[in-house]
Amino acid sequence: MKPSREVLLPGVRWPIPRLGMLWVISLVWCSLAMAQHWTPITPFPGLGAGTAILRTDGVVIVEEVTGPASTGGYATGNWWELVPDTGGSYATGSWSIFTSTIGFGYAPLYFGSAVLPDGRIVFEGGEYNFSSQDDTNLGFVYRPALNIWLSVGPPSGWSKIGDSPTVVLPNGTFMLGDCCSTKEALLDAATLTWTSTGTGKADPNSEEGWTLLPNGKVLTVDTQNGTESELYNPSTGKWSLAGKLPVPITYNCANPKIVPEIGPAVLRPNGTVFVAGANGETAIYKSSSGKWSIGPVFPPNSAGEGQDGVADGPAAILPDGNVLVMASNINPCFITPSDFYEFNGTNFITAPSPPNASNEVSYDGRMLVLPNGGHVLFTDGTTDVETYIPKGAAKSSWAPTITSSPSTIVAGDKYTIKGTQFNGLTQGAAYGDDAQSATNFPLVRITDAIGVVHYALTKNFSTMGVATGSKIVSAQFIAPSGMILGPATMVVVANGIASTAVPVTVTF
Repeated sequence: MKPSREVLLPGVRWPIPRLGMLWVISLVWCSLAMAQHWTPITPFPGLGAGTAILRTDGVVIVEEVTGPASTGGYATGNWWELVPDTGGSYATGSWSIFTSTIGFGYAPLYFGSAVLPDGRIVFEGGEYNFSSQDDTNLGFVYRPALNIWLSVGPPSGWSKIGDSPTVVLPNGTFMLGDCCSTKEALLDAATLTWTSTGTGKADPNSEEGWTLLPNGKVLTVDTQNGTESELYNPSTGKWSLAGKLPVPITYNCANPKIVPEIGPAVLRPNGTVFVAGANGETAIYKSSSGKWSIGPVFPPNSAGEGQDGVADGPAAILPDGNVLVMASNINPCFITPSDFYEFNGTNFITAPSPPNASNEVSYDGRMLVLPNGGHVLFTDGTTDVETYIPKGAAKSSWAPTITSSPSTIVAGDKYTIKGTQFNGLTQGAAYGDDAQSATNFPLVRITDAIGVVHYALTKNFSTMGVATGSKIVSAQFIAPSGMILGPATMVVVANGIASTAVPVTVTF
């Protein structure tokens, strides 16, 4: 639950010859260009930008809200799409409103969501619906190609879903948690019906997030069961304890009336999970051994008011394996400003902050990993949408590889592409129970004969598992319209990391 919803160049002090001065200025600007930084997106045309989700055709959809959550913002039911420009840039892409759920009585804030293997998007529950707090049990599946919303009834006996944790399991099945009990259910995507699962859960799902591991199991840190963690095994449908954390990381913000908060948990390329604590502590889970270790403590808040932590908030994996995370003061919780850090596997590196950081708290933010080099889209409930441009690069071994692809393509026709690591090494971005925007699925990007970038519609992924290694996986794609005939190149992108390009010819 949320509360109340209640560059100036350095001066040079000594004489430098003119050529030397130019050299110094050049070095300064080069270092600025190479450092991580924020770039504004074309301003959001609606009231404010909320949760963002990446479709399998490279388009980003964004829920409209009336303002930041910390100032009482709520969802309107309108959805906008951000289409990248002809060069593949989202920063200079174009916005348009494309659908609305107002007529369905559905405008959720803090809700479950996921992209299904067939390209449809599922939306479940909501702690708030429009401006009312009711832990709604409404749900819908959206089919982008036809702009169709289909209602999904709740699992049997569920009176509420609320701000629920969700995950797509390696076999492509969508799993949903009840916000306020130990219940979980699996969605049959063909019939839109539910099957109960998750026996043995030690505590309710409230405030918890789910992280998909390389072995196909799902990790969660308990919020109401001491320092315990749990694993869900898809093959048995059961939860089991996964070990005690070395330090407490949940925190009720000195309010005994709320469930303790927790921050995001992100799987990194080396197989470890970084878990940000609401109390400023962090913990690291090594998925290969099942062992926990202590992570670094967040630095003090930049305003000098106390300790930073993530009592709800977003994080995202960067191409080099660092984790970008948004934090804010926890003494007391839910007050401005917010701060941004990169976790590099050992320590926190202070990251630059976007323009509104001084006016916001961690739970205002949402992150989404974009397919153009692992840039991170950031929304905060305002019309200012930003992208974080990382400094580091991915290792070549982390990239998808294409082993089989068509040599010629015709717009509108369907093709199969095969290779390895099409789903990346991680789900991408994380938040927890309030928002999910995983990008562990392949996008097919084609650059035509004159350099225009096109994203194909991809679907029917053979797996939704992460870190699948040398296993050959596959996906289908529909060749996009508007491509110039002639020689082109094609890549597969997962979590912003692209494969080596292969040649393809666009023909009739």
